[in-house]
Amino acid sequence: MKRHFLGACIASALLLSTGCSQSIETQKTSSQAAQQSDAISPLEQEARAKLATLKSMMDEARAKNIDVTREETLVWFSEQFIKFANWDEANPEAIEAAFGYERYYAPNKAELAATLPDFERTKVNEILEKGIAVLEQVLRGEIKRRPVNKVDWQGTKAGDNMFVSHGKPIFPYDYFSKTVGQPLTNTDIYNDHLGALYHGGENLYPVDHDRAINSFLLKEDGTFDQALLKELTDIPDTNIGFLYYWIMGIPEWVEKQEPEVRKGRSLFTGFDIDNPLARDVWGKIIRKTGELTKGKKVTELGFVLANEPHWFAEKDFWTAPFHEMTSISSYTLNKFRSWLEHKYAGDLAELNANWKTNFASFSEVTIEIPIDSALQGQPIWYDWSRYNMDRSTDWFTYVQNELHSVNPDADTHIKIMPRMFMDNVRSGGIDTEALAELTTMVGHDAKSLGSKNIRPGKSSKWLEKYAYYWGYVAMFHDFMESVAPDKINVNSESHFLSSGQWRDLDTRTSYVRSVYWLATLLGMDANTGWFWARDPDGSPEDRLEGELDFFDPGLAGAYAGSNNMQPHVTNEVTQVMFDLNSFSEEIIELREQPRPLRMFYSETTAINTDDYMTKSYALYESLFFEGFPMGFVTKNIIEKQDNAQWDTVVVYNNPYVSDAEFAALQSYLNTGGTIIVDAQSLSLNEYGQKRSDKLVAAKGKLVQLPDEANITDIKQRALAEVADAMPEVMIKEDNGEAFKTTTWRSVKQADGSYLVNILNVGHNTAQLDLSLANGKPVTITNMMTSNPMDSHFELESEGVLLLSVSAQ
Repeated sequence: MKRHFLGACIASALLLSTGCSQSIETQKTSSQAAQQSDAISPLEQEARAKLATLKSMMDEARAKNIDVTREETLVWFSEQFIKFANWDEANPEAIEAAFGYERYYAPNKAELAATLPDFERTKVNEILEKGIAVLEQVLRGEIKRRPVNKVDWQGTKAGDNMFVSHGKPIFPYDYFSKTVGQPLTNTDIYNDHLGALYHGGENLYPVDHDRAINSFLLKEDGTFDQALLKELTDIPDTNIGFLYYWIMGIPEWVEKQEPEVRKGRSLFTGFDIDNPLARDVWGKIIRKTGELTKGKKVTELGFVLANEPHWFAEKDFWTAPFHEMTSISSYTLNKFRSWLEHKYAGDLAELNANWKTNFASFSEVTIEIPIDSALQGQPIWYDWSRYNMDRSTDWFTYVQNELHSVNPDADTHIKIMPRMFMDNVRSGGIDTEALAELTTMVGHDAKSLGSKNIRPGKSSKWLEKYAYYWGYVAMFHDFMESVAPDKINVNSESHFLSSGQWRDLDTRTSYVRSVYWLATLLGMDANTGWFWARDPDGSPEDRLEGELDFFDPGLAGAYAGSNNMQPHVTNEVTQVMFDLNSFSEEIIELREQPRPLRMFYSETTAINTDDYMTKSYALYESLFFEGFPMGFVTKNIIEKQDNAQWDTVVVYNNPYVSDAEFAALQSYLNTGGTIIVDAQSLSLNEYGQKRSDKLVAAKGKLVQLPDEANITDIKQRALAEVADAMPEVMIKEDNGEAFKTTTWRSVKQADGSYLVNILNVGHNTAQLDLSLANGKPVTITNMMTSNPMDSHFELESEGVLLLSVSAQ
C-alpha cells in the first residue's frame, strides 16, 4: 500500500470501491454509513446517479444485442476519476507540489490544487451526460453505430504495412511510461480502456535498472547481470508490445577503460557512439537480448533503437547545459577525417579551398565543435553537418545489424523527434529520411499543440488561423509516408495531449478526436500517449512522489495539467481509437491513395539555409486543403520508388542541391516526368558554387517559373498540372475566412460510391457543399451514425465526418 493511500480511503469513503479493506466496511453501523454518505461531494453523488442510469441503459442495450463497448469504457474512466478526485482532495499538498513543478502553473498552484477535485468530478458528469444522451439515441434507433473492433492484445500481428487483428487492420493504442512498479498483469493498468501493450521502457531515465535494455546489463568480466536480465525475461509472453534500447547511461568500468567515452554525448545518449568499447558493449547486449526475446510477443511492435536521438553540435544551443556535443572524441575526429578524404576523393586542395585552410593532410584536419552557427552556408558547416548525420546513421545501422545477426525477423524503429525534420535547424545529426529507410518500421514521437505555446517567446502564430497545430502532424506524416509507404508507422510517445511546450487543463475533446483521427488517417498505425502516471489508488506513480530531481527538468512538471487530471480527455482518446478501429479498413483505404503532387525535399538546402522548412511549410499548407494527399520526393525516392506513383514534382526554394540530387531530377524528366521549378532552385551545389547545368525537358515536361512567381502562382500551376488526378468528390467551403480550413479525402468504391473523410481544423463552423465532378446529385450517409445527410451541411470546428456518397 502506498504512503498516501490510507488518507485517500478515509476521505473518499470506504463504500466507494477505493480498494480499501472490505472487512472494515462491513463493521460500519448504519449510522456511520449515513454519515459517510453525507460526506460525499454533491458532484460525486450526481455522477453516481448518472452511472446508475447509464448502467441500466447498458443492460437494456445488451438485451437488444447492441454493442456497449464504448459505454463500458465511459463507466470505467468515470469510476476511476471519481476515485482519483477523492485522492486529490485528500492529498492537497501532493497536488499543489505537482502544479508547483510546472512553471506555467506554479504561481497558482494552491488554487489549482484546491479546485482540481471538483473540476474532475464536473468533467465526469459531463462525459456521463453525453454518454447517456448518445446511448438514448441508439436505443431509440435514431443512430446506429458499428460495434467496436477491439484490439486483440494477445493476437495482433505486424503485417506488411499495418497491424492486423482477426483479419482486419488494427491501430493499437496505449500510454508511454505506465506507472512504474505496477506488475504488467495488473488489469487496473493494462486493459481495453488504457491500452494493454507490454513494453520495456517504462522508467524514463533509468540509471541501472528497469525493463528497458540498458548498458548496465553487461559486466566488466563479460558476463551479464542476471537480475537485470530477469526483469526482461520475466515479461509475460501474453500481450504484444515493444522493447527499448535505452542508451543513456554507461557503466563506470567502461569509463575507466575509455576516458573519452562521454565526449560527444547527447541528452539521451550518454556516450560517444564512435567509441569502439561502447560499440562492443552494446553489440554484446543487443545480441544477447535479441536472442532472449526472439519470437516473443513483447517485440511484435518492434525494438525502439533509441529515445529521441540527436547530437546538436551547434554553439550555444539549448542542449548545451546537458553537455551535448560540447566536445568530440578522437574517434569522432578521425572518422570525420576519413569521411572528408572520401567526400573529396583525396583532393586536399579542394578541401582547403572550400574551408579556407591550409592543412597538410587529411589526418591533420581539425574543427571546432560545437560549431558556430555563423558558419551556416559555408562548406565547413555543410561538411560537418552532413557527416554528423552520416555517423548517426552508421551507429543505427550497426545497432540494427547486431540485432538482425541473431534475430533476423526483429522489427525496429527509432523514436525520431518531428522537430528533426519540421524545424529549420539541421545541426542535430539526424537524417530523418535515411533512418526511416533503414529501420523496418517508421518510428517517431509526433506531437501537436492543442492550444497556445505556454513557453515565453515561443510562437503560436498558427493559432491565428487554426484551432490546433495540425500542420506539425500532417507534414511530418506525409513526408514519412512518402519515404517509407510500405512500412508500419509507430508513434512510441505521442505528445498530442500535452508536452513541455503546451498543455491545457480543460483540453477540448473535439481537439483530441481530430488530432488522433488526422494522425491515423495520415499514417500512424500505433501510438503510446504521453503519459499515464496514476497508480490504481489514484496517487501519482512512484517516480512522481516526494522530492523530484530528474536529469530532464521537464519530467517533474509533466503531471500537472496532463490527461491524468482530465477524465474527459482520457476517455476521448479511447473513444476515438474505438471508432478508428471500427472503421479501420476504411481508414486504410483512404490512407493508401496515390499522391499525385510531390514537393521536392533536399537535405542539402536544409543544411545550408535557416528558413528552409518555414518556406516549405508555407507551400505545403497552401496545397493541403484541395482534397488529395500531399507527398514528397527526394533523390532516393526518385531512384528507389516507382515514379508512376505521382504526376508532378514541385521544386520550390531549393537553391542548394548536390550533383546527385540534380541528376535524379533530370532522370525523372528523362523518363517522362513533369517538374515545376522556381527561378532560384538548383542554382548551387552543396558548397554554394554555381551550377552551370540546367534541367532539360527530355521526354518529360519542364515548367520554369518566372522570378516573380509566389506561392499562389506555384499553387495554381501545380493544381493545373494535376487536374486529371483531382478528386471526383468536390467540397466548396465557406468558413467566414479568406483561407480554407477543411481538408478531405475520397476513394471510389467498387459499387461506384465514394468513401469520404472530412476534417475542419479551423476555429469557425464551416458551411460545406459536397458535389461530384460529373454534376450528378448525391445521396450521403454519415457512416458514424448511419443517418442520411444533405449535400449542404455544417461542420463545426475540429469536427470529423466519415461519409458514404453515391450518385443518384
